[in-house]
Amino acid sequence: MIVPPVGGPVGELSLGQVESLAHNGQSSGGAGASSEAGKFGGELTEAISSLEKTQDSASSASQALATGTVSDPESAVVTVEDAQMAMELAAQIRTKATEAATSIFNTQV
Repeated sequence: MIVPPVGGPVGELSLGQVESLAHNGQSSGGAGASSEAGKFGGELTEAISSLEKTQDSASSASQALATGTVSDPESAVVTVEDAQMAMELAAQIRTKATEAATSIFNTQV
């Protein structure tokens, strides 16, 4: 799965770096911060895994549809559409997170 990097004033962040940050967040910080970071990191990792599984099933469904081996074409099309909507949602969330981070970084103390 290829996800375009997050660009902008905050820098570029690839999918692998996001997963790395999610895993690192589980073991860093104080007692309360570690608990919250662990929850966030776990949820982020779970969401990325779910997105990847959705993309994989859509790929399999579209390949089966193209080769004519699918028994129910409607379910294959629905699977592909679900994957497309999930990817669009992930892209929108990435954009909003980047905008929020940029806003925080630009905040003057």
